[in-house]
Amino acid sequence: MRRLLLFLICCSADAHVVSMSSSELHVNGRTATYELRIPMYELTHVTHAETALLDQVTFGGARRTSSNCQEQNGTYVCHADYEFDRPVPDKIEVECTLFQVTVPNHVHLLYAVQGPNSDQAVFDQTFRQVEVRFHPPSRAELIAKASASGIARLFKSVSGLLFLAVLVLAARNTREMGILTIAFVAGEWLARPLAPRIPMSFSPEFLEAVLALTVAYLAAEIVFLPDSQARWAVVPILGIAHGLPFSAFPSSYLTAASITQAILLSILWLFARKMPASWKRPAAGILLIAGIGWFARMLL
Repeated sequence: MRRLLLFLICCSADAHVVSMSSSELHVNGRTATYELRIPMYELTHVTHAETALLDQVTFGGARRTSSNCQEQNGTYVCHADYEFDRPVPDKIEVECTLFQVTVPNHVHLLYAVQGPNSDQAVFDQTFRQVEVRFHPPSRAELIAKASASGIARLFKSVSGLLFLAVLVLAARNTREMGILTIAFVAGEWLARPLAPRIPMSFSPEFLEAVLALTVAYLAAEIVFLPDSQARWAVVPILGIAHGLPFSAFPSSYLTAASITQAILLSILWLFARKMPASWKRPAAGILLIAGIGWFARMLL
């Protein structure tokens, strides 16, 4: 199982595990200027980049009046001017589908400015349409927005939820449950500085398949090595894989996901601690089959 996991992580791919681009939108009355910046290595599969990129970013009620793109020190930079059909009030509907012309796991960060007010939006394959608001958001709005986005990413991963269940089965007492929880969350956060240094790019489906293997691996250890004392050392490594889907997003996303995971693990532990010891290995066996099955489904 370890060799198979290593093989999947080392498979050849393009660009980086974190595929990213950024842009700025400056709105003034009925007009706006837009600047898109994307590393040149992200464009290996893009044809006619001078039009293909800008065509994937649209602003509600606006039409593009001019544009030009050129390379600047390893970065492809596009400038465009837009005109709205009416003066922009305090919000704009933005749609971004750059993942369709770059790679499936592409993440785009948009910084929008109107006078003294600004907002930031994050786009990927899941979040294609976002409402940019030009008013100073309250602290409660910022927390709610980040929490909702982070929790949504957590619950969209079947492998992530299965791993929480198998992690609870891996603990033999409350103290060990606390150690494994801390080790897992620490591994997820370690993925943030490591991800930009991984010279590979994974599709969401491929990454979900790798996460399914982490479920199968830990479940197999419970089934075949029930007395193992080294789980605290293995769980952070598995946690790194689970942190990769959050690595390209603002830290607030992972913060919300980590808090939610801790709450879910606490609830699951309340039930698991009452489970007869003889039930744990059969339950882990079910999760082993589920992990392998989900892995196969993601690959196919």
